[in-house]
Amino acid sequence: MKLKAGALQLVTFVVVVIALLLSAFILLIHIHQQFRIKSNHTIETVSLVNKGIKAVLQEDIALEDTVAVSLYDEDYKSLNIHRSFWGIYEKAHAKAKIKHTKLSKVALIGNRITGLDAPTLYLKDNNKPLVLVGHTKINGKASLPKRGVKSGNIAGQSYYGEHYIYGSTSLSGELPKLNHELLNYLKNLKQRDLNAKKTEYINLKGNKVFKNTFENPLQLVYSPSDIVLAEVSMIGHLVIQSETKITVNETAKLNDVLLIAPVIEITSNVTGALQAFATERIDVAKDVSLTYPSALVLQQDYEKEQTDKAKAIFIDDDSKISGQILVLGQTQPDNYEAQLKINANAMVEGMIYCEQNLELRGTVYGSVYTNNFIIKERGSIYQNHLFNAFVDRSELTSKFVSLGFENSKKGIAKWLY
Repeated sequence: MKLKAGALQLVTFVVVVIALLLSAFILLIHIHQQFRIKSNHTIETVSLVNKGIKAVLQEDIALEDTVAVSLYDEDYKSLNIHRSFWGIYEKAHAKAKIKHTKLSKVALIGNRITGLDAPTLYLKDNNKPLVLVGHTKINGKASLPKRGVKSGNIAGQSYYGEHYIYGSTSLSGELPKLNHELLNYLKNLKQRDLNAKKTEYINLKGNKVFKNTFENPLQLVYSPSDIVLAEVSMIGHLVIQSETKITVNETAKLNDVLLIAPVIEITSNVTGALQAFATERIDVAKDVSLTYPSALVLQQDYEKEQTDKAKAIFIDDDSKISGQILVLGQTQPDNYEAQLKINANAMVEGMIYCEQNLELRGTVYGSVYTNNFIIKERGSIYQNHLFNAFVDRSELTSKFVSLGFENSKKGIAKWLY
């Protein structure tokens, strides 16, 4: 009897072990299947969200409208896309969902100009020739007035180049038109964030670190008086707006934020990525480095000033701006001031679009679109002159995207967070 009882216990033990092994095996297969299904869903969700971004790039999606993309009646899947503006760039937002798997992407979008048609210089035809002086060099395609290009002389310096244009030339006309949606957005930029329903107001006096993802509602710092940004870190979906003036100190760390004020001063040694929008002045001091995709935008029709503080963008020596610079507004025949002045040792990597007067003495790796050049030297004013300027689009990376012109192809400037 003892032997039989021992055998029964052994058999029972073996059966239990086998049952446990079978259960573990079945559970492993189930977990593996679930993992495979979830992995497939994740891969497919990534594909869907990329499809959404691509749709914004290629299709005519209404601004500020969330669009559900048709997925052939597969109810367990969804894809929603949204197009808006963040400064001068469009913002594409795609959200995809497959059962419990969710993913979203946000991208800044600009205009992609590639190939031989991409201009280095576009000078509006105001019935005046372009005059080159000193060590000026235009490397690439140039669209010029009917009166063409010639050499000149300023303060005893003539033109020292072997050729006028180191590239092909064509006739210019009016400046290419910017996208009308962008112009409407910029026109109403000052008020749109103040009136937005989902905007969250924040106070600089308490916290010194602000980080807001582009998935969250906009956060706004607003003051009717001057704002000084010092010893503060501000990153992401944030707007800083003053009714008078914003000063950015070198101790401020700004990335992807918007600044809106009549006057904006960026002091020496500031580094970061920002978009600044002013109606009177933007002053960029020495040794400033604004990385791509930054932007400086001045919106103001020309009016003759009674003071020395002309309404303009000024970029001082040894500063570098990577992105876009815009001067928008009507000019006048008696306008002999520079609404955009770039000093001799300053550099712009990107695009300049100036509807008024540009005094260019520095270097541009990219494209320049302007109504008129101007130089003030030793008490004299020289119209449509370039003096020791260097413009070369070939040095600009092919990944760079610029301003939105009408009917232009779009490209991704930056992935947001």
